[in-house]
Amino acid sequence: MAADTSKPFFPAAPHAALVPSRSTASRPTPESSYWRAFRSSELVSRTEFPVTDLTFAPAAAAGRASPTLAAAWSTSVHLFAGDPLEPLPKVNVAGDLAFSPSFRSDGALLAAGDKKGVVRVFRADKPTAGPLRTLRAHGAETRVVRYPVAGGDKLHLLTAGDDALLAYWDVPSETPVFTVPAAHRDYIRGGAASPADPNIFATGSYDRSVKLWDARTGSSGPSLSFLHGELVESVLFLPSGGLLATAGGNVVKVWDIIGGGQLVHSVESHVKTVMALALGKMANTGETRLLSAGIDGYVKIFDYGNLKITHSIRHPQPLLSVACSPCGSVLVAGSAKGKIYMGKRKKKSVGEEEEGRKAISGDIDWVSPEPEKPVLRPNYFRYFLRGQNEKAKEGDFVIEKPKKVKIAEHDKLLRKFRHKDALVSALVKNNPRSVVAVMEELVARRKLVRCIGNLGTEELGLLLEFLYRNATLPRYARFLLGVANKVVEMRTEDIRSDEKLRGYMRNLKRMIAEEIQIQHTLQGIQGMISPMLALASR
Repeated sequence: MAADTSKPFFPAAPHAALVPSRSTASRPTPESSYWRAFRSSELVSRTEFPVTDLTFAPAAAAGRASPTLAAAWSTSVHLFAGDPLEPLPKVNVAGDLAFSPSFRSDGALLAAGDKKGVVRVFRADKPTAGPLRTLRAHGAETRVVRYPVAGGDKLHLLTAGDDALLAYWDVPSETPVFTVPAAHRDYIRGGAASPADPNIFATGSYDRSVKLWDARTGSSGPSLSFLHGELVESVLFLPSGGLLATAGGNVVKVWDIIGGGQLVHSVESHVKTVMALALGKMANTGETRLLSAGIDGYVKIFDYGNLKITHSIRHPQPLLSVACSPCGSVLVAGSAKGKIYMGKRKKKSVGEEEEGRKAISGDIDWVSPEPEKPVLRPNYFRYFLRGQNEKAKEGDFVIEKPKKVKIAEHDKLLRKFRHKDALVSALVKNNPRSVVAVMEELVARRKLVRCIGNLGTEELGLLLEFLYRNATLPRYARFLLGVANKVVEMRTEDIRSDEKLRGYMRNLKRMIAEEIQIQHTLQGIQGMISPMLALASR
């Protein structure tokens, strides 16, 4: 008979959930879009020495409309300025490796340490004129040089280094206000000035501790101390001054110093050591993010208000330093192989600038849109799993998924040919059916006798205890009595030498004697009943 071509081959319409959507893919979040707008390039590419420190001049620096960057590199501090950044004359640090450049709050002076522990202060606008002041107190590398941030303090400077010495200087007179010879028990590699109080500083050391210092009482010891848990590479105050971020190992931790050094949050987003922390301002909203750079080559952006990582930037080389310009338009990262990666944000449209200005001034509430539900496409794995949660309708043929069979421990051991372990595992479970099944399998494999001979004293005790409890059960009596005879025959000396095993044997002997007595009684009863049954059947 010919087929009816008037009807479609598939009479039923496909289910709506099974038809792929043609809508556009979900858009990235505004936060991710902002950081992706930074176009990365190499500011400088050299291979001699690592870029250990990066810092920008403060936003309040007089006479500077564009950002100014200082990079500690080999024996010099390299300066960059302009839009885009262009190299300026470098600051030579007397032939020694330079560390930790720090701008004064007005941006007029620049201080940096060196490998011999000497700290020099230069004019930022005349870097080649030589140092204005030279501060000598350290006997090893000066890795921490920090000017106060708050209060407009232009006279003092904090330094610390690998000799564990902490010094607070009066710069004009080149004399320390106070020094703490053993501020930590190991190298001091991290330091930060509080944005809320010009007298408060924080230091972090390879002794895994972080300490808070007050310049008014510094010589009497730290105001607060707590443990980070790893070798501390960097510390940084968050803008409020009440929270402190520390980096050590692959962990970044945020602490509440007003609350006595309580841990607020811990972030383990890096896979290798985190070397540097910095603050980055979002130009469109005015919000601030915590930036971390690690040896894994990543710069992670952390929203410390919502306690989550919002974006990651990958670089091809290990990173030792990171910094963001005060205006938020330039992001730089220094590598361990002499390269500085610069990310510059592309120009914003007029509408975006107006929206960012309104958000900063508070005219509108900045609310991040809810992320759209991702669209499933044939190149996604989840596309092939769609419809699995749909409930079956009336008339549908349901194919049930076979239940997974749980294999007992002794069966797994038998599959691995660990015969003695399989027998002991079954004896520990104390299930007569399982133990007898394992013994019968061992008999079939001709391994039961060897297993009995290899049992230790405690394992032999488990076997004897099982036998005296179950050897008289009618279902297993014939097999287990044979096993009991074999055990007594093979392990006589071991049973005689152990009091506990002798106790098990006495119990087994008593149980067998009781069973024999019961069998004799039953046979007598059977002898009395048999003639009666024979007469009754006639």
